[in-house]
Amino acid sequence: MNELIDRLKSEAGLSSEQATKVIEIIATYVKEKFPMLAGAVNNIFKK
Repeated sequence: MNELIDRLKSEAGLSSEQATKVIEIIATYVKEKFPMLAGAVNNIFKK
């Protein structure tokens, strides 16, 4: 997840806190819309 945070910071100009929040929001959204992917999402976005 740190690599994704770094990319959000460099490419979108976000702070570490903003980048982390974006990832949390996206992970929650995907898990709500596609509950069968919850385990995979948790593995992808774990810290």
